[in-house]
Amino acid sequence: MNIDSEGLDLRLRTLLPQQYQDRYEAMQPVSMGTAPLKYGIDGKVAWREIWGSFCDLAMAGGPPHKGSLLEPASVQEIEAQSQRYQQVVNEICRGVTEVTGLGARPSLFSGWVRVACTSEAMAAWLVRAIVMENVSARCERAILDLPAGPAYRIEKEIKNVITVIAKTCHYWCGHIGETQRRAIANLFARMETESALVQPAPGACQFPGPSGQMLSSKMSEMIHQLTGLRSSNHQYSGWLGVECPNIQSAIWMMRAMVATNVLSRREGTILFLPINPASDPDGTTVVQNIVRVQLLAKERGVL
Repeated sequence: MNIDSEGLDLRLRTLLPQQYQDRYEAMQPVSMGTAPLKYGIDGKVAWREIWGSFCDLAMAGGPPHKGSLLEPASVQEIEAQSQRYQQVVNEICRGVTEVTGLGARPSLFSGWVRVACTSEAMAAWLVRAIVMENVSARCERAILDLPAGPAYRIEKEIKNVITVIAKTCHYWCGHIGETQRRAIANLFARMETESALVQPAPGACQFPGPSGQMLSSKMSEMIHQLTGLRSSNHQYSGWLGVECPNIQSAIWMMRAMVATNVLSRREGTILFLPINPASDPDGTTVVQNIVRVQLLAKERGVL
């Protein structure tokens, strides 16, 4: 990645809804609280009737929807409770379609629900926005995958998934116009010529084998040597946590990493970066970008 501070700002203004474009650095991660469930006469959750408004996007510096990552269930968990898993998947699909109008169905991959977006740009924008809300997501072309598991509860994890797709679709459909969507699509295409989007490895919650562990250790060591940033003890499969000095620097660097075509998210002061032995086998893309982002953060007085 070869981008200066001005170029980074231009990318962020392109990605963010208009109401955030000139004030995202001043945003505070303040939550509005949670909305209670409402039920229809059929006894099912009336998902469309729950929200009157949404918290600010985590992408813009608002509070992430979850404090810790919501992950998909493992194959073993799903096989042990297959009937309950199917019930959860069906409810997530029903809720997603009800609040977004998008088609949703079980994914061919265990632990995921597949959502058909209206364009590749929509899926690519949503995956960035949703991951920053600390809900697992991945995309391929115009397909977005959201997590599921047999232990998901209607008032907790199922609601988390449906809320985050409702929130991010609200901003994409209601606050980003067609001209800006074309600009976002063009930006994504330019970033792909630099390097493909780095996402956590598919099936990340099942992949913490030797290759993933070795790559995580290698990346952690390189990042510390080149930036002085230390890795966190709080790790997830598919993610490497890096300690930032404070919440504002974690937010700033999270946004900047996404603008370099690397998915990222944060939990408090910990910045999480993706590990993918297939698409970034040496961790070079992620490491080079975090080094550059740290330099830009220092230039801006963030660090």
